[in-house]
Amino acid sequence: MQLFYAPEISLPCYTLAEEESKHCIRVLRMRVGDELHLTDGRGTMYRCKVVDDNAKRCTVEVIESIPEYEKMTYGLTMAVAPTKNIDRYEWFLEKATEVGITEIYPIECDHSERRQIKAEREEKVITSAVKQSLKAYHPVLHALTDVREVIKMDFDGEKYIAHCNDALGERPYLGSLIKKGGNNLILIGPEGDFSEEEITFAVQNGFKAISLGKERLRTETAAVVATVIAATINKL
Repeated sequence: MQLFYAPEISLPCYTLAEEESKHCIRVLRMRVGDELHLTDGRGTMYRCKVVDDNAKRCTVEVIESIPEYEKMTYGLTMAVAPTKNIDRYEWFLEKATEVGITEIYPIECDHSERRQIKAEREEKVITSAVKQSLKAYHPVLHALTDVREVIKMDFDGEKYIAHCNDALGERPYLGSLIKKGGNNLILIGPEGDFSEEEITFAVQNGFKAISLGKERLRTETAAVVATVIAATINKL
C-alpha cells in the first residue's frame, strides 16, 4: 500500500501537492490506472486510482472511503519536554506515531534544556511516520506549552507524571495502573527531571506519580516506553 497524506482532500477527485505528485510519479513511477491510498489524518482511508499522472499535479479519483480505519481503542496524550538534541525528540515523535498516540504536548519545564521547537519540522516528522506506518489518524501536535498549563487543563481520563524523585513517595509501575480502553495523559520531564515543585503541583491536580521501571531512561526513551506500555495493555 502506498499512502499519501491529504488533510484537505476533496471528492471525487483530488490533486496531490507538487512534492507528493513528484514522489508518486517520478519516484514510485505510478501511471494512470494505478491504485494508491490517501488519508485525511482524521481517520478516513481513501482507496484511489491515478487519473492524471502529471509529475507536478498528479490527480486521483476516490474509489472507496473507509471511515475510522484501524481506529485506536484507547486515548493517549503524551506531554514530553523537548530534548537538547532535537533529533532525539524527533525520534520519539516518529516512534510514538508508529506505535499509536493521540496527541502530543511539547512542554517547557523548570529544568528544560530546550525552550523552543520548529513546529513545521516536527509536523513533517509525524506526517512521515503516519505514511510509513499506514495510519489514517494523524496525531495532534500542540504548541510548546508550560508544563503547569498542561497540568491545569481539563482532561477526561487518567493522568500520570513519571519522575525519579524517590523522596516524594511511592511510584507504582505504569503498566499496573493503565486500564484497557481508557484515556490517558502522561507527563515526561527533561533530562534533569521535573522539579519538586512541578511534581507536587501535578499530584495536587490529580496526577498519579508513576515509574517506568528500574532503569534510568533518557527523556525520549521514557516517552517511547510509556507509549509502548499503553499500547501493550490495550492490544493484549
